[in-house]
Amino acid sequence: MSALSNRINNLSESATIKMAKMGRELAAKGVDVINLSFGEPDFNTPKYVKDAAKKAMDDNYTYYTPVAGYPELRKAVAAKLKNENGLDYDFSQVVVSTGAKQSIANVLFCLVNPGDEVIIPTPYWVSYSEVVKLVEGKSVFY
Repeated sequence: MSALSNRINNLSESATIKMAKMGRELAAKGVDVINLSFGEPDFNTPKYVKDAAKKAMDDNYTYYTPVAGYPELRKAVAAKLKNENGLDYDFSQVVVSTGAKQSIANVLFCLVNPGDEVIIPTPYWVSYSEVVKLVEGKSVFY
């Protein structure tokens, strides 16, 4: 018996992780690298964000959140979308997640059956097609 499933063994190496590794290796050799692999900012987390995270821990926001996120946060996101982007959503239409890729994976696991086609607009984040492969769908690029 294999230690990993065929589903995982059939996935390609993450291009994002491969690019990050290459960037780190080049930087270690003294090459000036602008690393666009993970989509992380090139600055440290602002102090006000770190202070808010510390306050949240002090206020015991240390348990699992509701699946869609805390209602107060979802209301703040809906207000931000309305005030800054002119988009009118009720907070019940907002879901806070660990990231776009995880949300997309969750949706694909819920909606895609083996062999279903999934349309992916290009250019796209490199791992999207691998998530489609993971759910046994077929990527169609346009």
